[in-house]
This record gives sequence, structure tokens and C-alpha cells, in this order.
Amino acid sequence: MTDATTVRYRNTVLYDHGGKKVTGDVLLHQDGTWSASNGDEDVVEDLDGSQRLITRSFQNWHTHLAMQLNARDFSDGYPLHRWLNEAIFPTEARITPDYVRMGSRCAAAEMIRTGSTFAADMYFFPSVTGDVLTEAGIRGLVGGPVSDAALPSHDDAASALSELDGLMATNNESDLVQYAIATHSVYLCSEDTLRRASELAEKRQSRLHIHVSETRKEIADCHERTGKYPVEYLDSIDFFQPGTICAHASWVKKNEIRLLKQHDATAVHCPSSNMKLACGGTLSLPAYMEAGVDVRLGTDGAASSGNGLNMQAEARLASLVQRHDHWDPTILPAVDAMDLATKGSKDWAVWDLNDVRMRPRGRSDNRHLANLVFNGAECLDLWVNGQAVRRDGTTLTLDEMSILDEIDGAVATYYEGVE
Repeated sequence: MTDATTVRYRNTVLYDHGGKKVTGDVLLHQDGTWSASNGDEDVVEDLDGSQRLITRSFQNWHTHLAMQLNARDFSDGYPLHRWLNEAIFPTEARITPDYVRMGSRCAAAEMIRTGSTFAADMYFFPSVTGDVLTEAGIRGLVGGPVSDAALPSHDDAASALSELDGLMATNNESDLVQYAIATHSVYLCSEDTLRRASELAEKRQSRLHIHVSETRKEIADCHERTGKYPVEYLDSIDFFQPGTICAHASWVKKNEIRLLKQHDATAVHCPSSNMKLACGGTLSLPAYMEAGVDVRLGTDGAASSGNGLNMQAEARLASLVQRHDHWDPTILPAVDAMDLATKGSKDWAVWDLNDVRMRPRGRSDNRHLANLVFNGAECLDLWVNGQAVRRDGTTLTLDEMSILDEIDGAVATYYEGVE
């Protein structure tokens, strides 16, 4: 059975979740499913797939999209607190909705170019980012930040939660973009703020998103203040809602991992950011897998990752750091790394098999995922909800060249007096 947006790829290679390999003629359906093609179905497009590899699209479960304004910046090599105080805070002090729009447009362009169709975002002026992602035709869980410290977008936590209440009231499950509450952390949110955020998320049936146990200092300070480590503390105040997104979750004890499982939380592995900022540790994947916790992959912001928003590169790094940290070369082979990076995807990315990085394919023609994860390839086509947002290496929903000019002009003023 076909629908008005079904696409056929002829003589192609497709990998679904779990490394399931299919060759031949396939149909991609709007609902995210695929089926074998007989060649006579009604389709909106009939494409030659002989030199193309089809996979699920990448999903970025923790990032700060508009920080493309800070990406590949002058602060490379700065220690964490110097990076924050001399590069990030001085620039973010002048952030405006217009800057967020420009940074988010640049981020969306990079996502599309590198095969990502979803981002769980945490940044100022969330409605602006939501509009950008909608315009770009990709998915987002856009979390407005909540903090007891004054933010560029709000004077206090109460005003931030009030805005988010209104945004979450507009959530419709058919929309590609949904809104969430991004309580920053246990060190920037009081117990009262965390409780109110959790109650609002429950009221609106929306998700929470929070930085958790990213550094040793964070967990030490939390323990000194509360007598508990961050996950224990959040559990004790009834913060967790089903699906709470816990970014980093690196410095945790096994009982905290079990608590995350009890609350059906999602932990997000952000290896490039943890290593660039020398946090001293990354999420221990084997321990999370043993406990059955839902783990996803994220880049963090482009400024902190040193890797932009390229999820293929993040998947490669996740595989390498897990093997390195655990002295185990069997952890996260390509098929598992790909599953981690695409978990939950209903969309399709189509890669160029003529890219030199995808060769050789092997005598058994079975190196596709290993080549993609560890070497990379050009994303030629990207399908979201049955719609093409990229075709033949050209992004259709955004004008990349105008975005490049726009972002260069933005940083000329954004960095004034800093760089």
C-alpha cells in the first residue's frame, strides 16, 4: 500500500535499526516505515538508488542550537571556567531573539547537511528556535531554559516557566516541533523551582530536560549542600517525570543509574563536549546498559563540543571513548553506534556510496555502516515525515549561502569587545 508521499529507491542498500540490511527496490513511506517495492506502485518520486545508502537519520538528544554563534570560536584551549567567563558569558549577555534566529538557522543547516532530523534543544527564546526548525522542516524538542539566576531571556524562573506554560499548551502531537522545560541544573535551580517545573511538566504532559552530574565539582557541591548526589537529590524532591532528559550523566553512582531506570529517564551521552572541556569523565555505557536505562547521543552545543553538530562524528567518538575507557574493543561496534545515534528516528538519510570515505565496501559488501560511522559520507537526500528537505546534495528548505552571510555578519557584532 502506498500514499501520496511514498518514494521509491531502485537497486539500493537500506539499513534499518538493528543493522537489518535490505537490498533491491524499496519504498519509503511517510509514517517512517519501508517496504519492498514491486516496481508498479504509485510513488511521488522514482529514484536511482544504485550508488546510495539509506539509513535512519541521526537524532541529537542534547544541544544548544543557537550556540552556532560561538562555534569553532577563538576560545579553543581555554579551561572550562575561562571558557565560560571570557567567551560564553560575555557574548550571551547580548543575545537577542534575532541572534537566536540566526544561530538556529545555521544550526539547522548543519543538521540537514550532516543527516540529522531531530534535536532536543536547550536555549534562550525557545519560540524563535521552534519557528526556525519548523521552517527548516525538521523535528525538535525545544526546551526553554529555567534558572534562578537572571537569564538574557528572563529575569527569573517564574517568568520563564510562565512563558513555557503557554508554549507547551500549543503542543500538538502531529507537529514536528514540541516544547519542553529545560531546568538548567541543580546548581542554578532552587528546590522550589525544580518542583514547580516538574509539576508544570506533569500538567502539560511535556518533558523535562536538565544537565546532570557533568563535572566532579557539580556533584561535590550538591553533596555538600544537600547530603545527596544530583540524581539522588532530584529523586528526593520528586523532580523526575517519565522521559526526563538527563544530559551528560557522567559522574554518577550505580544506585543513581538504577534510579534513572526507575523513573524511565533518558541519559544522554555527550562524549565530545566532555572531552573538549576536560570534565574528567564520560557516561559509562556498559553500566547504563546493564541497568536498562534509555541512553541517547548528543553533541551538546557546537561551542563546547568542538565537533559542531555532526552526529556521525559524535557516534564515532562515542564508540572510541567507550572502548578506551573500559579497555574493551567490543563495545559499540558500528551497528550499535549507529543505533545509539539514530534511536527513535522515523526519518531517512541517504548517503553517497561514491564518496571515497565509503570505499572499499568489502568482498562481502558489508562495510557500509562501519565506513559511515568511522569515516563519514556526504548526505545526499534527507526525508522527514515523507518530505524532502535535502535532495542530491542540496538543502531545499533553507538557503545555505544566505545563512553563511548572515552568520558572518552576526558574529562581527556578537563578538565585539570580546575577540
